Amino acid sequence: MALDGIFLYTIKEELKTKLLNLKVDKINQPEKDEILVTFRGNKKLLISASSSYPRIYLTKTSKENPMKAPMFCMVLRKYLLNSRLIDLKQLDGDRILIFKFESTDELGFDSIYNLVIEIMGRHSNITLVRERDNIIMDSIKHITPAINSYRCLYPSIQYVYAPKSNKLNTQTFTLEELNNLSNSLEINDKIFSMLFTGVSKPLSKELFLRFNQTSKNLYDFSKDFFNDFYSKKSLKFLTYLNNENILKDFYCTPLSFLYDYQTVEFESGSELLDNYYLEKDRQDRLNSRTLDIQKVIHTNMDRCNKKIKILEDNLDKCKEKESIRIKGELLTANIYSIKPGMNKISLLNYYNMDKEEYIEISLDENKSPSENVQIYYKKYNKYKKAEKSALIQLDIAHDEISYLTSVLNNLNNIDSYDEIDEVRSELMESGYLRFKKNNKKKKKLSKPMHFVSSEGYDIYVGKNNIQNDYLTLKFADKHNIWMHTKNIPGSHVIIKGFNIPNTTLLEAANLAAFYSKAKTSSKVPVDYTEVKNVRKPSGSKPGMVIYYTNKTIYMDPTEPTIDKA
Repeated sequence: MALDGIFLYTIKEELKTKLLNLKVDKINQPEKDEILVTFRGNKKLLISASSSYPRIYLTKTSKENPMKAPMFCMVLRKYLLNSRLIDLKQLDGDRILIFKFESTDELGFDSIYNLVIEIMGRHSNITLVRERDNIIMDSIKHITPAINSYRCLYPSIQYVYAPKSNKLNTQTFTLEELNNLSNSLEINDKIFSMLFTGVSKPLSKELFLRFNQTSKNLYDFSKDFFNDFYSKKSLKFLTYLNNENILKDFYCTPLSFLYDYQTVEFESGSELLDNYYLEKDRQDRLNSRTLDIQKVIHTNMDRCNKKIKILEDNLDKCKEKESIRIKGELLTANIYSIKPGMNKISLLNYYNMDKEEYIEISLDENKSPSENVQIYYKKYNKYKKAEKSALIQLDIAHDEISYLTSVLNNLNNIDSYDEIDEVRSELMESGYLRFKKNNKKKKKLSKPMHFVSSEGYDIYVGKNNIQNDYLTLKFADKHNIWMHTKNIPGSHVIIKGFNIPNTTLLEAANLAAFYSKAKTSSKVPVDYTEVKNVRKPSGSKPGMVIYYTNKTIYMDPTEPTIDKA
């Protein structure tokens, strides 16, 4: 769901309560379209002008900052560090927030700067404006006349607000205004989003359902709902999850049309948005940085699938080899019955003991009987060798697809940009990517995930194939327990300790199933054995091992509940 003007109002009220009159301590820009403003008391305000997920809320999480601060961040630091937030307002109930900061300039005079945040999809922006002359100091996204001739956003020009909507303000609309606008509109589930500023389509759908269940007219219903909302009577911060526990939606009032979804309630809008966007934004940014890796993997998987199809077609042809061998042997046994110039011969098939059967065999009339026999034996040997080679190549192709699928699955377990580099290095070593000239500085490798079972045992989970090899071949003791999903790409799991109790085994098996390609399936088979029974074949790709004397647990994967160290 988009962050609409109605939800933004609740964020504005929360920020006014928690941030007003506080001074700015730090300003960082962890992403090209995102800033993090830290106020006194370590209150962090995240503002994002992302085209996909523009947002603003108080957050508890921190992000890694670039080595060199971007220009926009430097401008904000120059004018807003140690300034005080003196006012915060929402423009006409729309998706525009204006933060008013009071600061002291180089000459000791008080100056007012407005930080204008526009939460408007691909048009989202963050702009610092000097209030006394309405001049733009800088904008996180520069809009030049070549992009927009009506409204430009770059330093040293006059700031122009976004065009005002012709929709009604939810707090000040009158009966006459509502009637004038609604007369030209069709009454359907989009009516409220077409009438009022800041009302998104999902909220409009919800209001339309409620409106149909009352006997009130449109004006009275709308007035009652918005009065209740602004007096905080209908305020409820909920996220909606599907059956696979994947976040699908959120809002600040219950959405009855999502009745079959699970809900999680939060105390504030910031807490909800922090929870909702943290995972969604992280995954999107990581995906954007792994597009080249995903493309290489999918290209090679397509190549393998084409190769498998060709090999399987060849194997189908090779099924004829037995009938060709029989024909060759029948010709050998009856070579004296073959007369020069014959182009076919019908011979009794003595291989069929059930009934008397004659086989018609084609001959080359220009070749001698012995040459005709050799044709069939050569063809048989050719098919025999082709079949043997195809079976070997088929195994190699299936192993390669299994490996590439495991790398693709590992991309889902990535937590940081450094881990992307590890996967990239792995693909370079495996020959899928070209080596790039890097600094001679040795990069610090990321660590596997570390969990502690409810019974106190350490459990380690590899996030990529390099970590899987490290855990299994170097880190684990030969009597530790090793786990992996059966014939399904996934993480290697190591339980440190001996005589592992059943509860810990089940918790570790759940981790193995959850961090595998089958995390959304049920009854996922998880094999486990002692590390001494696991070995890596010579020349095999990273993460590929073979094992024996294992047992199997069947798991329905769930989100891990045990402590992460």
